[in-house]
Amino acid sequence: MSINTEQPTDESTGGRPAGAPVGHQGTRVDIDERRAWSMDGFAGLVVSLALLGLGTWLVVTGAIAADAGEGGAMALVTGSLVGVAALVLLACLTVVAPGQTKVIQFFGRYIGTVRKPGLRLTVPLSTRKTVSVRVHNFETNELKVNDADGNPINIAAIVVWQVADTAKATFAVEEYEDFVAVQSESALRHVAMSHPYDNDATEVTLRGDTDVISAELATEVAERIVLAGLEVIEVRISALAYAPEIAQAMLQRQQASAIIAAREKIVDGAVGMVDSALRKLQAQDIVELDDERKAAMVSNLLVVLCSERGTTPVVNAGSLYA
Repeated sequence: MSINTEQPTDESTGGRPAGAPVGHQGTRVDIDERRAWSMDGFAGLVVSLALLGLGTWLVVTGAIAADAGEGGAMALVTGSLVGVAALVLLACLTVVAPGQTKVIQFFGRYIGTVRKPGLRLTVPLSTRKTVSVRVHNFETNELKVNDADGNPINIAAIVVWQVADTAKATFAVEEYEDFVAVQSESALRHVAMSHPYDNDATEVTLRGDTDVISAELATEVAERIVLAGLEVIEVRISALAYAPEIAQAMLQRQQASAIIAAREKIVDGAVGMVDSALRKLQAQDIVELDDERKAAMVSNLLVVLCSERGTTPVVNAGSLYA
């Protein structure tokens, strides 16, 4: 027995499956950049000026002949046509600045992109839109998000990008600059929520592994904006801090962690020094120490070595024993 998996379609939705959400995959613009026809514009400029001069001369000659009653209608018509051709040819000229391109449309149809800079002669009766392929950079707004541990943080990033496919940038999205800004902030929010700000574990953290976080952020932003024909050059975290409401508490926690780490190091060093002192006293047979004297000496040395302030010695003139 076979099961029919085809979904019913509705003619009113253009063949889209019934119940499918608006914005179906079929509405996505699938277009790639291609090279538009163009040639050296200075040659076209010379030809245009020559035709314009010829047309003007023919019109003037025809007008003079018509006033003299010698005809001249043919010269007037020919001169007018030549003048119109010259104006159309002049309208085909366009200037492409370095770092910019011209997206050419012929009555609404995309026919290609002119990337070669300078004065260019392209398809007549076409519209041309300037698209910059220079490197852009912008800084996202400072976002307030919760990290992987649930702590509120403020974070911002600098995104360096450029247009790679002028056709997609023009026709696939409405405003590609706004598209980059929105998608970058969305990616930044997602990455910030996926990692803790800082902790004692070995996992990747926002504060301690900035290079890893920047690479992950660049990859995610690139995946989000590739459909608009854009590419990411670099992404860097520009601002990162705890939110003001918990900043003081987190600062105290960091200070406590630093104090504990310093204390552990001081104690380790003091124990080593005491052990070395006892070994040398015993090896050089300077004094005989029983267990009680060793305990007293260890206590005094640890107090002196681990104290934050200078200690005041007390000289014991008597005996440890009653």
